[in-house]
Amino acid sequence: MPKNDSDSGGDRQLVRKYHRFTIGGLLIFFSLPFGLRDYLCRTMNQIRFEGRNAQFFSTLRSRIDGYFTENNIKQSGNWKLYSKTLILMSTLVASYILLVFFTPAAWISVLLCVFMGVNFATIGFNVMHDGSHGSYSRKPWVNKVMALSLNVLGGNSFFWNQKHNVAHHSFTNIEGADEDIDVSPYMRVSEYQPKYWFHKFQHIYGLLLYSLSYIMWIFYQDFVKYFTGKVGDRDIKTPLKVSDHLIFWATKLGYIAIFIGFPMYYVGLGITLIGYSIMALTTGFVIAVVFQLAHVIEDVTFVGKTSPVTNVESDWATHQILTTVNFGTKSKSLAWLLGGLNFQVEHHLFPKISHIHYPKINKILRETCEEFNVMYKEFPTMLSAIHSHLLHLKQIGA
Repeated sequence: MPKNDSDSGGDRQLVRKYHRFTIGGLLIFFSLPFGLRDYLCRTMNQIRFEGRNAQFFSTLRSRIDGYFTENNIKQSGNWKLYSKTLILMSTLVASYILLVFFTPAAWISVLLCVFMGVNFATIGFNVMHDGSHGSYSRKPWVNKVMALSLNVLGGNSFFWNQKHNVAHHSFTNIEGADEDIDVSPYMRVSEYQPKYWFHKFQHIYGLLLYSLSYIMWIFYQDFVKYFTGKVGDRDIKTPLKVSDHLIFWATKLGYIAIFIGFPMYYVGLGITLIGYSIMALTTGFVIAVVFQLAHVIEDVTFVGKTSPVTNVESDWATHQILTTVNFGTKSKSLAWLLGGLNFQVEHHLFPKISHIHYPKINKILRETCEEFNVMYKEFPTMLSAIHSHLLHLKQIGA
């Protein structure tokens, strides 16, 4: 079972090595130690990738590695990412101080709350996301600190790693394994999900519903994972350590104190709830739209769950491309704001490479896909991707 490169720990380190070889074939598999082969067989009895286009990913990986070697560039972040981090963190602190301690006029406060919501999302896209994948820096402790920025924003880096790095990146758009496409019963995003009468209107109410995603995430979904030990219908394999429990509760309470408690003390309950709601709804809207545009759109592949084994027709790398799209890759400002998440194909194939390099390796990806007849999909603008997303919701809900 392929696992994301940013995972750590005994079994997952072994699986991480196997992830690189899955595309290579059975000879390498049988060269692995018996214990690892047994572990992989036990964990792969639920989802299996066929692996019929082995040379594609090995060639692509070789060309991407060659680009960094020939240009003497490290695959992690550089001054561009570090300066962006400073800007985003500084604007968050500045807007918080202005809102809580100076409390400007109502219309200015509303705009600042909206700005703060976007700021939350962009820190997640740029700083936390690279840190959680281990691509922010070559130093593991720096990556861990940047991943923990999610805890400052109300989330939890441990559960994000399980939900996003392990489940979503390994099993993209696979029913029951990828929680990102599980918004049932409120919405139906694939033909494998149940349909209800109100889904015929989901292309109308969907974007509004997305605004609730951040609040649901930090106040409900994290706690469901904490108390059930599951992501979707799959058990979390790595148990929480004592330090993980302490971090979970300390940062959840700290977040409530900083973004609800202190403002309530200084400006009052009503103003705080209004301001926080504006910020949180904005954050949810931005985050949900960006991530939905990558995988819930016209002509992408979804895989239904079957028992006891879900067979995926393509190999893992080809599956990532068939379930993922890029958008607005010519826009430097969009790439700056979204942390390269408009280059989702590159990110899914090479999560250990920092997003600041995606524009450069995009050309290599497109050329290799064309050479191996793998369908690479891209929308010219973010608006065109949103239009396709809404059409998909309309079609699948009709």
